[in-house]
Amino acid sequence: MFKELYYKSIKLAGHKSSKLFLGFFSFIESFIFPIPPDVFIIPMTIAKKEEWLKIALIATTGSVLGALLGYFIGYVFFNEIGVKIFEFYNVDPSFWKDKISSDGGIIAWVTLLAIAGFSPLPFKLLTISSGFIHFNLLYFVIVALLTRGSRFFLISFLIGNFGPTMKSLIEKKLLKLSIIISIIIIIFAYFIYKFLSSFLA
Repeated sequence: MFKELYYKSIKLAGHKSSKLFLGFFSFIESFIFPIPPDVFIIPMTIAKKEEWLKIALIATTGSVLGALLGYFIGYVFFNEIGVKIFEFYNVDPSFWKDKISSDGGIIAWVTLLAIAGFSPLPFKLLTISSGFIHFNLLYFVIVALLTRGSRFFLISFLIGNFGPTMKSLIEKKLLKLSIIISIIIIIFAYFIYKFLSSFLA
């Protein structure tokens, strides 16, 4: 099923309305769709290298807006909708139901969001769970912007400036690259958290 969706996504990436598709699928991927926006970003950027910045911006905007909808689903409709999405991905919802009660818990959740936002891990489950546990919305938006933006802009930049030869490298090394940059983003998110905590205290 997922493989079929994957090939359909590649085909859509070459459509004349590909940017519209990119925005739409980046949006729904953040709360339910299984295929990552990279599937659209890579072939679109190969075809239109000069538009790599615009492509990355569309993907980031759609993804963050979708993350906010995922947050809303978790906040208001977790039992009605959220649980069904978890079941679709064969993940036990009870694993995510512990509420954050300490600074360590917040940092742990920021870390999970950062890793899921940049890596191939299921970001959608974290967006829904963030709403369910009433995670701080400001932190949520900041982490989503940083991680999704970094990922999509990096991929678009590499493809747009170094051509299709980067395609196979990104596909093969995406996980390792994701882990390295996720660590950097986690450290950055930690300092943002500390700054906001002292500023809002």
